[in-house]
Amino acid sequence: MIIVLLGAPGAGKGTQAKRLVEKRGFSHVSTGDLLRDAVSRGTKLGRQADEFMKGGRLVPDAVVLGLVEELFEAGTSADIILDGFPRTVPQAEGLDALLSKRGMAVDCVVFIDITVDEAIRRLSSRVSCSSCGAVYNLLWKPPATDGVCDACGGELTRRSDDEPEAIERRFTEYHAATKPLTDYYRSRGILRAVDTTRTSEEIQSEIDEILDGGCEARENE
Repeated sequence: MIIVLLGAPGAGKGTQAKRLVEKRGFSHVSTGDLLRDAVSRGTKLGRQADEFMKGGRLVPDAVVLGLVEELFEAGTSADIILDGFPRTVPQAEGLDALLSKRGMAVDCVVFIDITVDEAIRRLSSRVSCSSCGAVYNLLWKPPATDGVCDACGGELTRRSDDEPEAIERRFTEYHAATKPLTDYYRSRGILRAVDTTRTSEEIQSEIDEILDGGCEARENE
């Protein structure tokens, strides 16, 4: 089974992906991890990606698709969660093409929906240690002492891109790019939306129901 996990910053994709890996044995494939691995190994695609990343530019679709294709060429028997990819319709079309060559296809797209207000609430509560890098969330994983890292006693600070204004900008940019993508997968009948206003347990239960049903119950228009 090949699952695409979509969601704006703060939606909780990482949390749900981790749970699916632990509970159901999925292989979690993040394009960020693929890029970092290729760069660290100095592969041809890694060198190309590094030039763009160092310049603060988006890595071209062709390079990202090349990395994903290498992943499938290496072979895997596990169910796969694609996290952070595809981000655009051209990437989705490219993914469909490379999977089709192998007699495969995306089985289900789980869209973890979230409002901008909730995204700001979650992400602006995230702080990290300036010394050891430990991450905390003031809503559900606060430090024992306000502003002080439990692990090393270092100062806890908020990243600049977790400031409310930056979050709102990231959210707007994400949805501008993702709306055509959700429409693309909805037209194929494999998009399922999950509402994040409920408890974590309810969200997990709904995702399990979606996957157990093979994504057969389609999202309502």
